[in-house]
Amino acid sequence: MSTQLADEPCEACTSEDEPLTAAEYGEYFAELDDAVWAVVEEHHLEGTYAFDDFRDALEFTYEIGELAEEEWHHPDIHLAWGEVRVEMWTHKIDGLHKTDFVMAARMDRIHDEYAPDSS
Repeated sequence: MSTQLADEPCEACTSEDEPLTAAEYGEYFAELDDAVWAVVEEHHLEGTYAFDDFRDALEFTYEIGELAEEEWHHPDIHLAWGEVRVEMWTHKIDGLHKTDFVMAARMDRIHDEYAPDSS
């Protein structure tokens, strides 16, 4: 599931920005893999990716860690056998920003490389 959202820049917010409302983030969420992602309490994104084994889950964790470092936007990542769970929000505004959705779309794209038929 590759979307245009994944091609957009990750733009840092300022402390003057407000967290997105459900009406505002709805169009961004629609571009994510809804089998993976959920918005929790209108505060953060939570996604769970499935893998056939630990090695693929570990490699995916490494790839999204590299993405996080590159964009300087760091999710909470939980690795288990055959599964990677990600939680993400923008700490500066204690809520969701467009960049959270861009990062999630990029993670979906990376996951497609590991499991191209899962979307």
